[in-house]
Amino acid sequence: MTTYPGLGVAAGRPSGQKMFAYQSVDHSGRRTRGTIAAPNTNAAIQLLRQQGIVPLSVTEAGTGLNRDVRIPGLTGRITQRDLAVFARQFATMTASGMSLLRSLAVLEDQTAKPALRRAIAEVRIDVEGGVALSAAMERQPKAFPVLLVAMVRAGETGGFLDAALERIAANFEKDDALRGKIKGALTYPVVVLLFAILMIAAVLIFIVPVFERMFAQLGGKLPVPTQIIVNVSHTLVWSAPLTLGVLVVGTVIIRRELRRRPSLQLTFDRAKMRMPVFGGLFTKIAISRFSRNLGTLLGAGVPVLQALNVVGATTGSAVVSAAMSDLQDAVRDGQPMSSRLSQHAIFPRMVAQMVEVGEESGQISQMLDKVADFYDREVDSTAESLTASIEPIMVLLMGVIVGAMIICLYLPMFTIYQNIQGAQ
Repeated sequence: MTTYPGLGVAAGRPSGQKMFAYQSVDHSGRRTRGTIAAPNTNAAIQLLRQQGIVPLSVTEAGTGLNRDVRIPGLTGRITQRDLAVFARQFATMTASGMSLLRSLAVLEDQTAKPALRRAIAEVRIDVEGGVALSAAMERQPKAFPVLLVAMVRAGETGGFLDAALERIAANFEKDDALRGKIKGALTYPVVVLLFAILMIAAVLIFIVPVFERMFAQLGGKLPVPTQIIVNVSHTLVWSAPLTLGVLVVGTVIIRRELRRRPSLQLTFDRAKMRMPVFGGLFTKIAISRFSRNLGTLLGAGVPVLQALNVVGATTGSAVVSAAMSDLQDAVRDGQPMSSRLSQHAIFPRMVAQMVEVGEESGQISQMLDKVADFYDREVDSTAESLTASIEPIMVLLMGVIVGAMIICLYLPMFTIYQNIQGAQ
């Protein structure tokens, strides 16, 4: 069992510790790989840094199937997790004293996503030509969101680029965790719905024709519900692709119209937040992102008006975006943000009070972080409750579908039996 000099831990699995695989780079840019034993990921990173090693990635070894599934052609989009890893690695190399160009070259070499690698390469070329890092990133809007660009610009201006990158990395990581909770809450109903669709399709394709032939041999007129199922079975070959095509085209058209017409997007987002079951979840997600993003920007020294403008474009909610425009007007008039925040129904009184306390104490970014943490927990709790309440509803729905189809298929048998009894 190999021991890393000075680390005080062995490269095996000491009691109470885990094994982590890492990729790193030294000050000359040479990349290395290895494993290290530590209680958790942060401890592993600190141990590597103590040896003068700049960790690029640290992941728990031997996690088996507990990893992302990558399907060629379907994973090219740059995700929040990719940006979090990029920002974390960039911050680590910058803090270690590595030059900006060298850091970008290393990031370009080790980034797995082709789209992100191309964007980093373009940024490196621009920086070599004398363009500021934030300006170079701003030229790649598909790769680097405005939130990241604003944080980098603030870090450049204030001389704390590594700290700004660390903060935005933490922001992206928490946002990615929030997205994971939402996906987890929606996974069960989506899987059950797909299973129900497949089951109905299988019944219509394989079982209904058998019953139809049997009924034809016995004679008689089919009841209306049974005849409807038989007709659907006959037309399924063309009606199913047509329905799917209409849904896809309709979705594309609706999304395009929502992007083109801000007023329609605002109406749609307000309607989402008023939905009986999911409305509360959507509202809490919007408040969490607003608090996290605004706290991150203000904590990095971004001017208030610029921070509000960036937040309005990054929360993904037209309702929050409209509120941010109103808050910008208030700040221009010399009013505190909290005075206008309470006038918008999306923000509970507690949020406005926390912002007011932050403004009075000069710790508004810390207060906003606390609000974001609170609503992250609320989203987690709401998602769990939602999953628990949806389960019996989906089971009941499946029972109703199956029962209705069985009744429709057996209705002709009752008619045939009655005819036989009448003939006797």
